[in-house]
Amino acid sequence: MRLDQARGRSGGYQQIFTKGIDRLPAKPCAAAVDRSIVADALPDARTADERGKITDSVNNQFTFWCYVSTGESIISGEAQSGFATEEGWRESYSSRVDGDPVSVSAGEVKVIALDNLASVYIPCTPPRQAEYEVERTHSLVSDVRTIGESRVQGLALRQVLMDFAYQLTKHAYEVGRCKEARDFPDELPRLRTD
Repeated sequence: MRLDQARGRSGGYQQIFTKGIDRLPAKPCAAAVDRSIVADALPDARTADERGKITDSVNNQFTFWCYVSTGESIISGEAQSGFATEEGWRESYSSRVDGDPVSVSAGEVKVIALDNLASVYIPCTPPRQAEYEVERTHSLVSDVRTIGESRVQGLALRQVLMDFAYQLTKHAYEVGRCKEARDFPDELPRLRTD
């Protein structure tokens, strides 16, 4: 066998063993997020698996779940409706030990990113709100994290997690049928790397 033939074959093996993410749907997690964001977060792998679903919970609330796994590495998140205030949501991340929080916002969409976690907060009233809950604050909070090895680190990883959480939130907002009419920007502000 000639050397150029051997190279061609090993390239074929490389593609077979590292293109698992490329075989995912264009929008994994029930069309919640772009595959390109997953590819930015997770390293190459032979296989990849994904799931996304919505579940109802008590008090007429809902949760949208999403994960993408390549075996050793995972990016996962959940968007959960509830009664969090923006202040309470911010406080819950201010004392975390996994890095100094970085914040961005786009209108009423608020985002916090830590070293290995991003969270999005937005007002959201579920469609079947009980009469006694009219005066309560209603919100949708998404948390996204990586487990295992990731393709990028530092601010680049924070940006990827924020983008994933934002897309997850937009999707959950729609499928959960939040009452407030809202125009979401195409993307979040970019983190500064200087």
